[in-house]
Amino acid sequence: MDENNNIEVSTSLSSDLSNRGKITIQLEELLVAGNYDEAKLLLEPSQPVDIADAIGSLPLILQALAFRLLKKNEAIEVYEYLDPIVQQTLLDRLRSGEVLEIVEKMSPDDRVQLFDELPAKVVRKFLSALSPGERKVTAELLGYEPETAGRLMTTEFIDLKEMQTAEEALSIVRKRAAFTETIYSLYVTDKERHLTGILSLRDLVTADPTRPIGEVMTKDVVNISTNTNQEDVARAIQRYDFLALPVVDKEKRLVGIVTVDDLIDVIEQEATRDIYAAGAVQLGDEDDYFQSGLFTIARRRILWLLILVLANGLTTKVIAMNDQILKEIVLLAAFIPLLIGTGGNVGAQSSTVVIRGLSTQKLKSMGAFKVVVKEAITGALLGILMILVVFPFAWWQGEGPLIASAVGISLISITTLAATAGAILPLLFDRMGLDPALMSSPFITTVTDIAGVFIYLSTANWLLNSSIL
Repeated sequence: MDENNNIEVSTSLSSDLSNRGKITIQLEELLVAGNYDEAKLLLEPSQPVDIADAIGSLPLILQALAFRLLKKNEAIEVYEYLDPIVQQTLLDRLRSGEVLEIVEKMSPDDRVQLFDELPAKVVRKFLSALSPGERKVTAELLGYEPETAGRLMTTEFIDLKEMQTAEEALSIVRKRAAFTETIYSLYVTDKERHLTGILSLRDLVTADPTRPIGEVMTKDVVNISTNTNQEDVARAIQRYDFLALPVVDKEKRLVGIVTVDDLIDVIEQEATRDIYAAGAVQLGDEDDYFQSGLFTIARRRILWLLILVLANGLTTKVIAMNDQILKEIVLLAAFIPLLIGTGGNVGAQSSTVVIRGLSTQKLKSMGAFKVVVKEAITGALLGILMILVVFPFAWWQGEGPLIASAVGISLISITTLAATAGAILPLLFDRMGLDPALMSSPFITTVTDIAGVFIYLSTANWLLNSSIL
């Protein structure tokens, strides 16, 4: 039964994606033909997020035209779902009156997110044009540090008082529901707006109408401060399975809430940063990589590539220092790619595991020292297992024990070192307050390349000059 349900869901999603593509094609054809009434009818039954996708996929010249076909309330909701680049394009193409109305009606957190992408001069212009109340709220949110709870939160929430009855509170919820971000979590504050409790809409609806809110609420409230980093906010939401988290200032006064839909964007943003860092690519202000020009793309990549090229120069230096043994036994050079490639792969695996553990904070339960020891032992075990395959091949190619022994000893040494470095370097960066993702595949590979070549040629030199073989 479950398997059939999964098939149905998969089929439904595929059909939905196909329909979205058809909407975009049909919308473009109708707009080009000037059939605006039909275009309106096409958009009416669609969800705001799907309309935003369709408008964002249109040619630039048609985006503003399609957006103008929407009803005012729908247009504001659709605008909040648009890609930041499309939002800015529409700002340039719409009349100033239309733009100001959209910006005025946006929720405070979405408005701040938009302002973060605009030039300071444009932001000042919009701020001055906002109504006093919206200007004050927006200025307060912009005053918080970027990527903190204060910058993410919305001030559209419902707060109640302990002495209010359940009936009175329910009446307040009815009146303010249309103007708040969520009504499923209700917060209780005292006269000074200090957060004192929380209750769900279900608790409120099922409570005795004459019972005071103070007797129904939960006093143990999980909250975050305005300066809490957005990654920590996302972890808290995930840990407690909340739809929203209350945000308090230094005096523990309730100033806003962060909702789960805003944090989904944060999680995507943080994941994008880590992936780009893992590939040694600089991330721009937004994930607009595929809309960037060729020179912008090259600029993002060249810095780290130059650093890695300079670092790999040490590998060349190590080989040059051991040129004598390579002249005596030329076949040794044939196994260098195998050894440093293996070391790089093992190191990349270890760094990936540790970086992910740091990101999810699951590494804390085990402790950094135990993680490093475990990875080191794992690296040694991987080296031993690989020797079973590589050693006979090296013996056969080298027609004797010298090259096979040098490869075998180096292989286990390199895999152990690579796994250890792959675990230590991200932990070290994290301890220093830097992004652990920077110590990812390219850097671990570079470190193991240098160390691996040195270990291999030194081992071969030692075996050649000793009487062991």
